[in-house]
Amino acid sequence: MTLTPEQVNDFSRADDFHIAPYRADGRTPGTPTWIWSVVVDGELYVRAWNGLQSRWYGSAKSQGAGEITIAGQTYRVAFELISGAGHEQLQAAIDTAYHTKYADSAYMPPMLGAGPREATVRVILKEQGA
Repeated sequence: MTLTPEQVNDFSRADDFHIAPYRADGRTPGTPTWIWSVVVDGELYVRAWNGLQSRWYGSAKSQGAGEITIAGQTYRVAFELISGAGHEQLQAAIDTAYHTKYADSAYMPPMLGAGPREATVRVILKEQGA
């Protein structure tokens, strides 16, 4: 599901992103975790503060799907891991988006570090109203 112009606008400003990858059964959402999100080129991205060791990141990696809540709406989603070579230009754009959106936060600089960068995820909307 491609983000609508309204979603791009709303998601770019939203600071209420909660992620809940599915549990091992592949159907039950895990405990929602509040994290930062950014929009780059009409796509929604998140990073794990604790990098590859983050619990939600591990679940997103193993399940590949879950639910999110953002801008007051809940969606079923797929997760695509953004790591390794070939993603430097995209990672730089995501860095810029984090820097712009969260410039006033003392927590922003670590989000540009190696750990969170290695745990970058594209969130792909599948269905609204989960």
